[in-house]
Amino acid sequence: MSRRTSRPRQQPAAPRITATSPCPCGLSATYGECCGRFHSGSAAAPTCEALMRSRYTAFAVQDAAYLLRTWHPETRPPGVDFDPAMRWTGLEILDTTEGSAFHTTGTVTFRAHYTDDGRPDSLHEQSRFVRHEGAWVYSAAVFVA
Repeated sequence: MSRRTSRPRQQPAAPRITATSPCPCGLSATYGECCGRFHSGSAAAPTCEALMRSRYTAFAVQDAAYLLRTWHPETRPPGVDFDPAMRWTGLEILDTTEGSAFHTTGTVTFRAHYTDDGRPDSLHEQSRFVRHEGAWVYSAAVFVA
């Protein structure tokens, strides 16, 4: 009789997002019309909320280059590691302050929903954004209890 060994449980691959897929940020546009254009570099996020949504989507599609490009150089880590057991499942924008074309700073308070190894959870955060060289960038965050 052969002895069975257990194999490590593999996570299913993240859903493939195409230009015509619904945008993970939760707006009604397709990925290509919404956050995808920021990820590709064909447009820049005009507000800190748009940048927040596009950064959430970058986590969902695992676009480390975009995350690093939109992180303030003073707080930017050397790299971004994605947890293969984590799947981002929804974004709620709870509040924004400033962050328009007329401002140089802004904040976005949000709740990002995810599953970690199939278990649902959420991250509640207030992110701070600043203009750097004319573009909105993520600066820092405070986790909200």
